[in-house]
Amino acid sequence: MANIKPAVAGFSALGDPTRREIFQRVAERPRAVGELASGLPVSRPAVSQHLKVLKEAGLVREVADGTRRVYHIDPRGVGAMREWLDKHWRAALGAFQKFADDETEKEQSK
Repeated sequence: MANIKPAVAGFSALGDPTRREIFQRVAERPRAVGELASGLPVSRPAVSQHLKVLKEAGLVREVADGTRRVYHIDPRGVGAMREWLDKHWRAALGAFQKFADDETEKEQSK
């Protein structure tokens, strides 16, 4: 079985609405902290703390650009979440198929 810790860390980090908004902004395109903080109802230091959580969860990575740090999506963390969801999606589809087959058998036996 695959290690689910990266996926759980990603979902947990995105549980906060401000972090979700920051993540969505980074997903649109790489951005520096100042740009990410613009228009958010939290301070720039708070945005930095949210980015730290997202980084620790493996969802973003930072790249030095002179004195700035530019944040990018980290595909490894997003990939771990997708893998976890795909596994559960396959199980849900299998359960639905069984349900549909059972219902069809009930209807045909009437």
